[in-house]
This record gives sequence, structure tokens and C-alpha cells, in this order.
Amino acid sequence: MIVAVTVLAVVLIAVLAAWTWGLVAQRAATRRLVAASRVLDADPGPPVTPDPRGLEAALDRLERSVASAVERRSRVANAEDRFSWALGAIGHGVVIFDERGEVVYRNDPAASFLAARHSDALVEEAISILAADALRGRRVERKLELFGPPRRILNVRAVPLADPTRPSGVLVVVEDTSERWRLENVRRDFVANISHELKTPVGALALLAETLLDERDPDVTRRLAERLANESFRVGRTIDDLLELSRLEVAAAPANEHVPVATFVSEACARVEPAAEQRGIEFGVEEAPARLTVVGERRQLVSAVTNLLDNAVKYSEPGSTVEVQARTDGTWVDVTVRDHGIGIPRRDLERIFERFYRVDRARSRETGGTGLGLAIVRHVASNHRGEVRVESREGVGSTFTLRLPAGPGPVAVTKEAG
Repeated sequence: MIVAVTVLAVVLIAVLAAWTWGLVAQRAATRRLVAASRVLDADPGPPVTPDPRGLEAALDRLERSVASAVERRSRVANAEDRFSWALGAIGHGVVIFDERGEVVYRNDPAASFLAARHSDALVEEAISILAADALRGRRVERKLELFGPPRRILNVRAVPLADPTRPSGVLVVVEDTSERWRLENVRRDFVANISHELKTPVGALALLAETLLDERDPDVTRRLAERLANESFRVGRTIDDLLELSRLEVAAAPANEHVPVATFVSEACARVEPAAEQRGIEFGVEEAPARLTVVGERRQLVSAVTNLLDNAVKYSEPGSTVEVQARTDGTWVDVTVRDHGIGIPRRDLERIFERFYRVDRARSRETGGTGLGLAIVRHVASNHRGEVRVESREGVGSTFTLRLPAGPGPVAVTKEAG
């Protein structure tokens, strides 16, 4: 009997000890889980005391804390992606350095300088040098001229991040200012040229009018009056061309009308025909098919071909012929104006479409050109999603081709079309 009681007591003590040890272990695990949840959660809330549910409650809180941390991390990653996309979309090269001078971010435009050769390698070198200077707390900037081709002007600027005295990094921005530089040069040249072009005939008008006041000889008076009329026409032509060029530059897409090629070519020939007759120059016009059209604005197209014909007449020898033809390959329409005049030197071919640029200024004064005609032609071609080409040999003549998208509908396709 005593033995049985003793065995039962030992068993009860063992069970109680096991239960007590399990409870202690459970409470210790709960305390560790609660502590971990407080580390992960930015807002831990009031102290957590184990409740009867014990481990289950702690695990639930830990799960919510982990989910919140994952969500915050996802938001940060999305913000970084948007930031990276925004920097890549601005078009400027952007490089970010940390406080040790190591690159931590580089957008796509700036990445192009890494494996660059020739002049572009100078940009990557400038980025490194300016970043090192900016890490000392200074804002630095440098202008780079890359002669290409094509020629480019780049502005590299480095700015310290955070406190300028103790920078935590550097932001470097590479901006391509080539177009701004080109437009500024165009504006400056335009002002200088238009001042010259208007000052010369206006000065002549004033002098002729003053001379005419004191003139009594009828023959001299008539000649002076003719000169006055010519100079007045020159001023008016310059102003008209300026207005036309200004209108073309700010014009929206041309009217969506199907213009027969034969129509605007014949209208342009009619406008220039009086000047051609005065110089004894004939037009050899190859009539275009009636169904051949281009989509655009008739007024602009007439203006472009008129300027090409006017140039051809002015720079052709008296008694020669100016040939006009229109060809198509079904996709493009080529309106070609060919003269047999003095031609254009090779060195000038790239600049003849600039405003006021003249190959022979003495000849231009004699013929009365404004220097704006070919600039107008280029703008018309651009407005119609086309282009203008030129081929020329000195002493042989020049060929200008106005290439425009062909209009819809059946057309006569020719093998000669380019």
C-alpha cells in the first residue's frame, strides 16, 4: 500500500514539474516574440502583457507588424521607381554621388557617357572632376564644346547635397544647350541681317528723294523716280518675305486638302514668268499627271515653288532654260527645278537655307534678292513632313528638289523617281 502511494506521489510530482517547465518556456517565448514585434513595428503601442492566449496573441501581433513593414518597404520601392523614371524622363544627364564619391545613381542619358569615345569621353571626365570639387562644399559649373560631328554645347553643373560645409553627396546635371545656343546665334544674326537689309534701301530712298526735290531735268527726274520705285519694291519684298517666314514658323499643321501638283506648279510659274521674260529665260515645264496630288496647303506650296523658280531665274544666264518637272514613286512626290546658271560652291551648300545667307552678295544686290526665299522653302517642306534637296556644280547649274508625301489615290508611277 505504502509503495503504491509513493509511486503515485512521484508521478504527480513529475507531471507538475513538466507542466511548470512548459509554462515557464511558454512565457519566455512570449516575451521574446513581443520584444521582436516592438522592434519591427514603428508604433509599438502600450506594453503587451501575456494574456491567456499567450503565444497565439504574440504571433498575431508579430504577423501584423511584419505585414506593415513589408507594405512600407513596398511603398519605398515604388517611390524609388517613380523617382528613377522621373529623372530618366527629363532628358538631362543626372548622376548622384554619395559622401565617399561613389556613384549611387545614373539615369539613361548620363549612362551614355560611360562607354563614350572621342569627345563624349570628355563629359565623363568633367563629371568626375566637378563631383570631386562639389564634395568639398562648392557649387561648380563648366561649359563643354564638343565639335562632333555634330557640334554640341553641354553645360555640366555639380551641386553638394545637404549641408554645403559637410556634403553628404553630390548631384551632377549635364544639360545639352546646343539648340539654345543655335537659336541665340540665329536670333543675333537675324537682327543684324534684317537691320542691314532694311537700312540699305531705306537710306537709298531718303537720298533719292532728297535729290529729286532739287532736280529740274525731266530725264534725270524720271530716272530718279524709277530708282525710288525699285528701292521701294525691294523694301516691300523684304517685309513680305519676313511676314511669310514668320507665318510659316508659327503655323500649325497645314490644311488637310488634296492639292494637284500641276495646279500649284503652274501657278508658281505664272508668278515668276514676267521676271523670266525680262531676262529672256524660258520655262521648260513637264506637265504632271492630273491625278498626282499632295496633302497640304496650296498657298504654302505655291510660295515654295515660286521661290525656287525665282532663284533659278535670278542666277541663270540670259537666254537659258529653267526646267520644271514632277515625278512620283507612289509614296513621295518630287518637284524638281533645274537651272543652267552659275551654280553654288560646295562649301556653301550646307548654309544656303539659312536666313539672309548669300553665296554672292554682289550678285544678290544686282538681282534684288532678300536672302529669305530658300529659308521659306525649307519651312514649307518641314510643315508638310517633307524635305528640300540641292545638287549643284559651279558653272554648270543647280537642281533643287522639293520632296513631299504623295496624296492618296491612283497616280502614274515613274521609274525616275528617287
